[in-house]
Amino acid sequence: MSLSLEDVTRIALLSRIELSAGERENTREQLNGILGFIEQLQAVDTSGIAPMSHAVDVVQRLRPDIVTETDRRADFQALAPETEAGLYLVPQVIE
Repeated sequence: MSLSLEDVTRIALLSRIELSAGERENTREQLNGILGFIEQLQAVDTSGIAPMSHAVDVVQRLRPDIVTETDRRADFQALAPETEAGLYLVPQVIE
C-alpha cells in the first residue's frame, strides 16, 4: 500500500497537524516506509506459533507478605503539633 500526497493531507487534516509542502512529502515517505515494514511483518508465516504476553518467559519471584517493621505510630504522633484520637489535626484550607 502506498499513500499519495492527498492521503497525507487528509491524515494531517484529521490529526489537526499543519504540514508544509516539504513536510508532506517527507511525511509521505516516512509513512510509506512504515506501511512497507508492516507488509513485511504480515508476510511472515506465524500459523504454528503460539501468542505470547512477553518476549522472554519470566516468572516474578514473590516474597511472603509479612510485616517486617515495628509499629512507630506513637513516635510519629508525638512529633506532630496536634493530634486527636490517633489522627493528625491540620488547619482548614477550604472555607
